[in-house]
Amino acid sequence: MAYNIIFYFSDQQRWDTCGCFGQPLNITPNLDELAAEGVKFDNAFSPQPVCGPCRALFQTGKYPTETGCFRNNLMLPSQIKTLGEYMEKDAGYETAYIGKWHLASDGELEKKPTVDHTITAVPLELRGGYTGYWRAADVLEFTSHGYDGYVFDENNNRIDFKGYRADCINQFALDYLDQYAGEKPFFMTVSQIEPHHQNDHNHYEGPNGSKQRFADFVLPEDLKALGGNAAEEYPDYLGQCASLDENLGKLVSKLKEKGLYDNTVILYASDHGSHFKTRNRDAHLNGYDDYKRSCHDGCLHVPLVICGGPFKGGKEITDLVSTESIPKTLLALAGVDVGDKMIGENLLDVVEKKNHNRVNEVYAQISESRCGRCIRTADYMYSVYAPGVNGGEAAASDVYADDFLYDMQKDPWQLNNVVADPAYATVKAELRERLLNWIQHAEGSRPTITD
Repeated sequence: MAYNIIFYFSDQQRWDTCGCFGQPLNITPNLDELAAEGVKFDNAFSPQPVCGPCRALFQTGKYPTETGCFRNNLMLPSQIKTLGEYMEKDAGYETAYIGKWHLASDGELEKKPTVDHTITAVPLELRGGYTGYWRAADVLEFTSHGYDGYVFDENNNRIDFKGYRADCINQFALDYLDQYAGEKPFFMTVSQIEPHHQNDHNHYEGPNGSKQRFADFVLPEDLKALGGNAAEEYPDYLGQCASLDENLGKLVSKLKEKGLYDNTVILYASDHGSHFKTRNRDAHLNGYDDYKRSCHDGCLHVPLVICGGPFKGGKEITDLVSTESIPKTLLALAGVDVGDKMIGENLLDVVEKKNHNRVNEVYAQISESRCGRCIRTADYMYSVYAPGVNGGEAAASDVYADDFLYDMQKDPWQLNNVVADPAYATVKAELRERLLNWIQHAEGSRPTITD
């Protein structure tokens, strides 16, 4: 029988919150166990560190500049075939979608949407092809807080929940497994909002007692050096991550209870990370920011673990990979080869080292804080911005200029910008050319980049 597939993803979770990626506290024992059994990707990067655009990419396998969803508050275009449609129509899967959607409202970034489902039910035609079990809200941070809230079911009925939000969202996943009849393989997405900050409170809302539970936290070096609000918020942030992991463990237990675990593949990832208000405070900011929307590893470097099926053996992949490859990988697990209809690569090919010509670098698009692009290699991170272009208004530009360059071997926490250092002129010229190649490949045009 075909694999059951679970895509479990968090919102705004840094890679270094996880024990399997170096977190010193015992935050993620369940994810660590999956990593020990399956495959962990040490260097996984988001292709777009904003919630809506990254979700649009996860659902379409296309860059935000192609879908038009380059910022928040833009909904999926109806003409693009989605992950949900491929799973249901091509692969013959039963689907379940649970949690945050963020792709059903449309309008200007800072004004009330013209099509607004932020706090109301998402109609069937705006669910990205998912016609099955549905327990979701378009903008979950607007329909809930750390404790209590509501989502909607597949019949547009409001379902209120009481308790810590991550627990309640996960419970909907457990409920689905309890009612699953086994007639078809299932593809279930659990889109948690934790550890995203609570927008209206401007605060990370961990379970009660998180500050005491994680009082011995150790700040990552970038947050320690740059300040921001991490010292105050990090214990609650870790509390959110720990709650996610506890719920992941409950899901695994339920799969085992139902006899489903051995035939299920679990892919765990996050849409992007968090820099805790330490980045995007420079003169090139043209838009707004709080915790993300940056080319830095704090935003782009995310957890990625796949366990089950062919992803087994406790393998550790150190190659750089982009989470843009998630939809193509999920479909390959379901037996659907989309070829060049989707960007990225089948991550199993990376694990099995099938592509001997593979280039070990990743590309990302930046929006809202600025209109930017970046390339990350094992040795460097180089980014550009569009002068005079508001990142919340324009998806791309014909002209970019140097923004950041970091020597990752000497400066792994990206604290010393050497973009104007003459000693790196040759390196920068090479990276600029490679970035231009990426932009042309992804967007179909080749802009100009200036110093």
